[in-house]
Amino acid sequence: MLTQIDKLLKEVNGFSPDSKEELEAFRLKYLGKKGVLGGLFSDLKGATPQDKKSAGLAINNLKNAVQEKINSHKNTFDKVIKKSNIDTSKPVGLNSFGSRHPISLIKNQIVGVFKKIGFGVSEGPEIEDDWHNFSALNLPKEHPARDMQDTFFIQANPDLLLRTHTSSVQVRHMESVRPPIRTISPGRVYRNEAVSARAHCLFHQIEGLYIDEHVSFADLKQTIMYFAKEMFGEETKIRLRPSFFPFTEPSAEVDIYWGSKNESDYRITKGTGWLEILGCGMVDPNVLENCNIDSKKHSGFAFGMGIERIAMLKYGVTDLRLFFENDVRFLKQFSSL
Repeated sequence: MLTQIDKLLKEVNGFSPDSKEELEAFRLKYLGKKGVLGGLFSDLKGATPQDKKSAGLAINNLKNAVQEKINSHKNTFDKVIKKSNIDTSKPVGLNSFGSRHPISLIKNQIVGVFKKIGFGVSEGPEIEDDWHNFSALNLPKEHPARDMQDTFFIQANPDLLLRTHTSSVQVRHMESVRPPIRTISPGRVYRNEAVSARAHCLFHQIEGLYIDEHVSFADLKQTIMYFAKEMFGEETKIRLRPSFFPFTEPSAEVDIYWGSKNESDYRITKGTGWLEILGCGMVDPNVLENCNIDSKKHSGFAFGMGIERIAMLKYGVTDLRLFFENDVRFLKQFSSL
């Protein structure tokens, strides 16, 4: 036993920890409930009276050496912590809070408005094929309306492209779900446009679709009116102007009355007081037939809006590029929303 204790004493004297964790492991090894010293004291019970005296003294010397080693290095680590001015017991101060991106805030708000009246949410791929992005939406290969959207095509496969609108999601939804259909489709879309204060090659849309029996333009108008009042206030006025979209007939642009109380209002409304917020119309029967929906039995309406445009109106942002630059000074302004 004395030989074993002598070996352990040399090990203790030669021990030099590099961290507080290593020192704690050393302490548990020797002084823990199931540690080395506990085992030695247990073995001592079976020794002869003559051996007990010398072995007991050696064990006590080993215990003192262990304790001295722990105390000396514990003080060393405490001094390092004190020197670095780190108080490990002090609560962490959360002085900087993150925030949702303004695009996410507006998207969630729009989704919430339409969920109240029974619209679900559908999503689809951002890399689309020609059928779902164009042809199924009444835009065959040679249709001149394709020129309205400058498209990013995938070079390796000319049939694939970055979707130019989330109407492609509506096509996929109509192919897989039978009427009645009531869904909105939020997501990123891409168009080959020059980046400026009012345009970008990447932006976000929310498009809505409602298909059932006996759906009328009056239903569409009431839905848009409900959305405008929920989004911009109960006193909001809207107007519908005739327009053209290949996948809806009749089609309309929707304006809200923004007013012209100051120079900024006058500028963004071009002096009219009216501001365009979305496009809409009754789903063209050809689109329904392309998605295997009986156009003689069912009718429906669709609408679409740019999330950035709504965000610019709600938050008074004048430059579209701010939404994509990740400037912390800009994003912090939305931390309380």
